[in-house]
Amino acid sequence: MIYTLTLNPSVDYIVQLESFQLGELNRSVREAKFPGGKGINVSRVLKQFDTGNKALGFVGGFTGEYVEQYLQNEEIATDFVKVAEDTRINIKLKTEKESEINAKGPNISDYDFQLLKEKIQKLGSEDLLVLAGSIPSSLPETTYEELVKICGENRAEFVVDAEGDLLKKVLPYKPFLIKPNHHELGELFSTTFTTAEEVIPYGKKLVDMGAKNVIVSLADKGAVLINEHTAYLAKVPSGEVKNSVGAGDSMVAGFLAAYERTRDLKEAFRYSVSSGSATAFSLGLCTKEKVEELLTQVTIKEIL
Repeated sequence: MIYTLTLNPSVDYIVQLESFQLGELNRSVREAKFPGGKGINVSRVLKQFDTGNKALGFVGGFTGEYVEQYLQNEEIATDFVKVAEDTRINIKLKTEKESEINAKGPNISDYDFQLLKEKIQKLGSEDLLVLAGSIPSSLPETTYEELVKICGENRAEFVVDAEGDLLKKVLPYKPFLIKPNHHELGELFSTTFTTAEEVIPYGKKLVDMGAKNVIVSLADKGAVLINEHTAYLAKVPSGEVKNSVGAGDSMVAGFLAAYERTRDLKEAFRYSVSSGSATAFSLGLCTKEKVEELLTQVTIKEIL
């Protein structure tokens, strides 16, 4: 079973206006709301591929009930820890420019964290945990390390989609997959990249540091998959980018869904690239139909 973890989920409230005047009454043209958070995005895309999974994390209050009910309505299993304060609401204000107001989120107590660890301790060798996104300020900075250590003790695989030190600190625990984009990889090694080929030596360094598989996305310049034995370079589909939110999460979900079905890394990488592109070319998260439509445009060659 695949489990996804979102430590600080949200209700994302999107408000579109023709224009916005500071200090004045503004009326919206349309609104929408849906559950947000990187792990939740992974769960929702996995469901598009009919891949069973369960969403974990912390929810609270009426907003937490909304997140949980929304996922259950999409037939996604949940096992959240219920906390005292409300799940946050993030506001996405769309006018001629897009502005965001992201809330802090609820306080997570030591008791809440212990309950989550007890859930992770139930995972075993047939399970995989996806840890995605940042750590709330009320949790210890070592949160990811504590959780992946539990996975290691119970022989559960895990995937980490995080930045900077969060990513570095989990590498010794040998994640099954990490997925930095080229900006995040550049920040890790204080460099910049202009081609996919330039990424390969640095991806190899992450493998040497402990990662079993590394996917690095470079937007329209392609993507690479690197592991101990080989490296693949993918050419991405062409299309109009409408939305970058959730594209990386979709890549993770597409990879896991295809790998669980085929156990073929190359095919999983192809689905990963197509899934990320399908979300980028859509206003929301990708659909299975859109992913399969783009698959024929994804070409992959082995370069090591």
